[in-house]
Amino acid sequence: MGREMAKIGELNKGSYVVYNGEPCRVTKKSVPSVKNKEDAKEKVYLEGLFDGQKRTFVEEPESRIEVPVIEKGKAQILAIVGNHAQLMDLSSYESFQLAIPLELRGEVEEGDEVEYIQALGRKKIERKRS
Repeated sequence: MGREMAKIGELNKGSYVVYNGEPCRVTKKSVPSVKNKEDAKEKVYLEGLFDGQKRTFVEEPESRIEVPVIEKGKAQILAIVGNHAQLMDLSSYESFQLAIPLELRGEVEEGDEVEYIQALGRKKIERKRS
């Protein structure tokens, strides 16, 4: 797992960045109209991947920002204990436990397959596979 660098001007909606140590997804970008290109700054709206918090920052398009390396995986639910699921990765057979997101609670069962993401040493269940 690592980090790369990208220019602010190259980011698009759906891109990932590391802001204040937290991996985030870009939800929106806006460029205020200015007379001089040198004065242009972009406002970037973010949502934390793991905490869901909304964030914004304003920066020049040529400035650089860290981009997390996002890994996606598929896993099978072995057991559900409270609000957590015991999972087994379908490619490496590694077992691990993750919290079940609020929108999936009551919807997933033992034996179901889910997709998860991993960034900066943290994992999160993204969706149930159909």
